[in-house]
Amino acid sequence: MPTALIHHRLTVDLKSQAYPILIGESLLQDDALLAQFIDGHQVMVVSQQPIASHYLHYLSASLKKYHVDHFIFKAGEQYKTVDQWEKLLVAMLRHKHDRSTTLIALGGGVVGDLTGFAAACFMRGINYLQIPTTLIAQVDAAVGGKTAVNHPLGKNLIGAFHHPKAVLIDVQTLSTLPPREFIAGLAEAIKYGLIMDEAFFAWIESNLQSILAKDAATLLTLIQRCLALKASLVSEDEKDMGRRSLLNFGHTFGHALEAHGEYKTLIHGEAVAIGMLMAAEVSHRLNHLSTAHLARIKKLIYHCGLGRWVGERPSADTLIAFMQQDKKNKQHKLVLILLQRLGEAYKAVDVPVDLLTRAIACVDL
Repeated sequence: MPTALIHHRLTVDLKSQAYPILIGESLLQDDALLAQFIDGHQVMVVSQQPIASHYLHYLSASLKKYHVDHFIFKAGEQYKTVDQWEKLLVAMLRHKHDRSTTLIALGGGVVGDLTGFAAACFMRGINYLQIPTTLIAQVDAAVGGKTAVNHPLGKNLIGAFHHPKAVLIDVQTLSTLPPREFIAGLAEAIKYGLIMDEAFFAWIESNLQSILAKDAATLLTLIQRCLALKASLVSEDEKDMGRRSLLNFGHTFGHALEAHGEYKTLIHGEAVAIGMLMAAEVSHRLNHLSTAHLARIKKLIYHCGLGRWVGERPSADTLIAFMQQDKKNKQHKLVLILLQRLGEAYKAVDVPVDLLTRAIACVDL
């Protein structure tokens, strides 16, 4: 078996537990590495096609000493549902899994969310590992313990906080990621620069061509920086009651766009990119974000190939109606994460609807 080459080690340090994030190469093929995070003799690997066809055989070869079952479901955000979650739990029961089982999420954010929520609920909670294979999961979704499934009324409305035992990021999995998925993942990376780190935003601007070319060293730096920022916020605010909520920049708009399209029109990163354009426009109209910073944000998002709507564009009123179902709202008041300036975000409550309507309508899609 190949030995994993680990380039970066990070830690999510919580009051109740701490867990590692390992970023490198050949992690799926290192049986000794995986064994560090599996306590019992039973494993259930959860994945989607075509991810399973690319990587399941590598992972299975590394798990030969365990009793391994597989749960493979169709690709797409539209399959992150209560029905699919129940099917996974039933499969575990039928294969006689118990509280010593380790679930392994092999895939993107959909797989990680579904697996984590199942791990949170099965026999009141079992261990799971995150092995993210998409850029959006590697820079964001696999870390932080948020697990959930979608509902027709909104995204991620049914879920739990349940942290993995470890997050193992093998950057080699990005080699088979479709271009659309890869580009969509950049939205979450850009988000970190916008809300916390102007210098990182400038680094992405300067290194965009290397990122788009999937230069290995550049991608390692991109992933490490995103997760260092996220780990700091999660460690400070595990349950999303304070500063961690800044990570929702662009997401209230984005989740509404996804729900409007029934999770079939835009993939998550594409929706977040449009949501960030809308949130930046609102920030500018509230006299916080400067014209120059707004222009830089638009330029970077559009240069990535993001910020474009697919199909019939929803009206501002329709989008706001979906936004009012968002789980982050308080006492029926819309809560948005906006920008004070590039690199500094804040929480805004009850932004005037007429301002929102005008901002949404003027974003060029």
